[in-house]
Amino acid sequence: MSANEYIYGFHAVQSRLRSHADSVNELYVDVERKDQRVRNLLELAEQLKVRILPVDRKRLDGMAGNDKHQGCVARVSAIKLAVSIADVLDVLTEPALLLVLDGVQDPHNLGACLRLADALGAHAVIAPKDRAVGVNATVRKVASGAADVVPFIPVTNLARSLRELKDAGIWLMGAAGDAEQDLFATQLVGPVAWVMGAEGEGLRRLTREHCDVLVRIPMFGSVDSLNVSVASGICLYETRRQRGALAKD
Repeated sequence: MSANEYIYGFHAVQSRLRSHADSVNELYVDVERKDQRVRNLLELAEQLKVRILPVDRKRLDGMAGNDKHQGCVARVSAIKLAVSIADVLDVLTEPALLLVLDGVQDPHNLGACLRLADALGAHAVIAPKDRAVGVNATVRKVASGAADVVPFIPVTNLARSLRELKDAGIWLMGAAGDAEQDLFATQLVGPVAWVMGAEGEGLRRLTREHCDVLVRIPMFGSVDSLNVSVASGICLYETRRQRGALAKD
């Protein structure tokens, strides 16, 4: 994130205020909005001593780059999260749970994946720098604050990064619709990185070859595939479910 970037939408702005208020330089709100949602946001910003600037909707459109800002935009500074795989692994106190996205290009999918990663306790999201979407304002809005707390690590060479994860003792689980092994029959209690393919294409050949195991999500209806964020949520949840069951034994 640059030193002068804008985030927008109530969830993204409120989350940044609550988690990193010192990074919010100014809050811009639609001068015509007087509803309770805006009043709550303004009250929070005032408590945190953030500068508030009422502006017209056209200016908000320009800062956000679209009209999906819901009447609030914040100018923010960068916050420091882990910037490498080693940064993440060095501080873990439990088995690693990572999400690797092989070329996801839709910002809404990336935002949803970050939100799920936060909800289900994934320690980082890893993705290639090329031919994939990065964290932008749309991603931040969809992520509803998760982009501020879940490290997103873009890597130059995904295959090399997968080998780095293997060397660290992390099991690479590739999600593939044509895999023979069933998700719910797979043991997931150790260090795991879920590797998910791009929209419509799935895992690339080289990425598949680096996976230790290919796993399919059982489908019980007429639909034969799932959105990458939905599939990520199912795989992460099953991992957490198995770990929780093990802790109770």
